[in-house]
Amino acid sequence: MRTPLTLRAAPALAGFLLLSLAGCNNQPTNIGADETDDMKSQLATAKPVSLPPSIAATKSLRCADNSVVFVDFYSDGKSAGIHLKKDSPPTIVKADAAGKPMTADGGYAVDGSQTASSVKVTLPGKPAQSCDAE
Repeated sequence: MRTPLTLRAAPALAGFLLLSLAGCNNQPTNIGADETDDMKSQLATAKPVSLPPSIAATKSLRCADNSVVFVDFYSDGKSAGIHLKKDSPPTIVKADAAGKPMTADGGYAVDGSQTASSVKVTLPGKPAQSCDAE
C-alpha cells in the first residue's frame, strides 16, 4: 500500500521550516530612546511654534455691483481669505490688530468681521463696496 503524498512531504516541509528559521536573529531588539540626541541643543533654543489660524466662518457676500465674493474669516480675528469663485484659492488679507481693516498686496481689502451682516470689500481695480451676507 502506498503512503499518501501529504504524509511523505510532511517531514521535508518541517525540515525546510526549521532551516528557514535558523537564520533569524533571536536577540531582543531595544526600541528605547537613545541618550545621544544630536538636535537637543537646537531644540532647546528653537522659537515656539504656533499653528496657523483655523477658519472660524465662511460667508458668501453679495456686493453692491451684484458680484458675489466668498470670504473665510480666520480664528485669529486678524486675517481672512477672499475667494472670487467658490472653489478658487484664497487671497489672504491681514491686519495688525483684530478689528482693523485687513489688506493685501494687489488692492484686496476686507473691513468687517464674521458676525457682521455687512462687510466692506475692496477688489483690484474696483472701489470699496458694501457686501451683504446671503
